[in-house]
Amino acid sequence: MKISISKSIAKGLLDAPSSKSYTIRALMCAALAPGHSYIRRALFADDTLAAADVLQKTGIGILKNEHGWGIEGGLLKTPSSELFCRDSAATLRFMTAISALIPGTVRLVPGAGLAKRPVLPLLDALTQLGVNCRLEDQTILVEDSEFHGGRVEMPGDISSQFISALLIAGARSQQGVQIALTSPPVSKPYLNMTIECLKKFGIHAAASPTMEEFRVARQDFRPVEYTVEGDWSQASYLLALGTLCGEVIVSNLNAESLQGDRVILTLLTRMGARLSVRRSSVMAQRSFLHGINADLSDCIDLLPTMAVLAACADGESRFSGVKNARLKESNRVEAVAAELRKTGIRVRDEDDVLVIFGGSPRGAVIDSHDDHRMAMAFGVLGAAAGDMTIEGAECVAKTYPDFWKSLTTLGIKVENDVKQSG
Repeated sequence: MKISISKSIAKGLLDAPSSKSYTIRALMCAALAPGHSYIRRALFADDTLAAADVLQKTGIGILKNEHGWGIEGGLLKTPSSELFCRDSAATLRFMTAISALIPGTVRLVPGAGLAKRPVLPLLDALTQLGVNCRLEDQTILVEDSEFHGGRVEMPGDISSQFISALLIAGARSQQGVQIALTSPPVSKPYLNMTIECLKKFGIHAAASPTMEEFRVARQDFRPVEYTVEGDWSQASYLLALGTLCGEVIVSNLNAESLQGDRVILTLLTRMGARLSVRRSSVMAQRSFLHGINADLSDCIDLLPTMAVLAACADGESRFSGVKNARLKESNRVEAVAAELRKTGIRVRDEDDVLVIFGGSPRGAVIDSHDDHRMAMAFGVLGAAAGDMTIEGAECVAKTYPDFWKSLTTLGIKVENDVKQSG
């Protein structure tokens, strides 16, 4: 699907979509909690639907209504078929660890894009904890074994989801789990989010002050009613839109959230954006922006948003800590650089640093690289620059299915060119 975007003035109010990360974490915890849980304001998108689908295949009762998901958890059964995790990394990684609690053999299959992303460090860690698991071609096999638990060493600088997976499943291992990281963790806020979500379901997990050691004892999950807060990652595109194109108010936001991408408020302010922050909403108004230096290692999903803001800012922006963005749905560092150059913006790629020289970006045909965050960020840039076409625009369904509709609601001129088959 191609989306064409014309230069537009943005104005209006929208709720931020519910958090993908909290929705998936809550689904996994509810599945491990005997009894009935309800996840209110759950996000319904491809990633979260993938999580619900694989849990149902393991015997978890899930009933969806317009407000959320009801979960009957506590008894995981051997699935009769493979667990297709689509392109949801959190689903694949969390379910790999949870599969160690399921009798029999579990086969987890990633989508084509997800198959390119790392998983071996998690399998190595589970093996240290007594789990019989391996990778065959692109399929993960977790075979009937005892999840003993105990102490494990693993790298922290590849994905925080490996650590989160062990904390969630480790609470039901025989001995609990103690994790010692051999390298500093990336995306630390996501680890705090996991610990917070576990606490809501009755599980106490602890981290050292440096977040290089973690501990969770064997405990019982309890069923709860859980409300998912708004997603700061998705809100970043709407706030960037207001900053570049007019005035946008984004509601359904928790100003005290543990989400690392809440730092978008600080980054926008440093760039000169005019923001009005309330308890549950933020208003962003069109502003003259200037370049900044920023470390994005704890908010790496903001790289595409910050890149398009930097492209429209005066002067040079330097974003460090971006190395792990190369391991996302696309190599986001290379993808951002390539697509910005198409718009006439100079970019320098320095391994763990991306330097963007702001200017006046022009319209171009943009390859989304089948990456939802690339499509959304360059959709925002299209509203500012005009004459922008996004190829592969349907990839936003991964986390924000209504994104293009949301832009239209805010006054952005969006044309949908859907290729018909046959």
